[in-house]
This record gives sequence, C-alpha cells and structure tokens, in this order.
Amino acid sequence: QVQLVESGGGLVQPGGSLRLSCAASGSIFGIFVMGWYRQTPGKLRELVATITNGGTRNYADSVKGRFTISRDNAKNTVYLQMDSLKAEDTAVYYCKLRRPISQIDYWGQGTQVTVSS
Repeated sequence: QVQLVESGGGLVQPGGSLRLSCAASGSIFGIFVMGWYRQTPGKLRELVATITNGGTRNYADSVKGRFTISRDNAKNTVYLQMDSLKAEDTAVYYCKLRRPISQIDYWGQGTQVTVSS
C-alpha cells in the first residue's frame, strides 16, 4: 500500500507562486507515474501534470509554461512549482501515484490552493 501526503498549499495573490510537495511512503517500487490533479466544487477532478520514473513530463494546456512538476526519487517526493498563478487555479490539489500495469491509483488527502487578491 502507498500513502501520499501533500503540503505547501495556501493563499497567494494572482501572479504569485507556490510550491507543493507530495511525500510518498509504503510499497513504492517498480514503474509508476506520479502526478498532480485539482478539483473545485461542482467540477470533475482534472489533470494538472504527471511525471514518470525517467522524468518524462506531461502538462495540462492550462498550466503549461507556468507550472513545473519535478521528482526526487531518493526522497520519494514529487513537487509542483506553480508560478504566475491565476484565480482559476484555485482548487484542492491532489497528489496521485499510478502503477501503470495494474492501473491502481493512490491519492493524497489534498491541499487547498487559493489565488485571490
């Protein structure tokens, strides 16, 4: 089993920056993809960014050029550097680990990001 704990959320002004962290623990082995998703009330959870073991990154068009996902395998931690934040980035951000072969997903508890002046 895998447990994921997000941190780093908070209140930031438009145009500001935040850095989210997701620490993974448990049965972490093999090939897996880690990523960040976000969700607001009344909307579906949407992909923000993903990163593979080898460092291949994928971003939603809405955040491309503004957000950067990174991964520290030694620390079993994935980060999301969020720059040039917009009000529409306001959401609960969730960390996810996926094992591609089994397609089993593990989710963190979420961290609130609020972009407001």
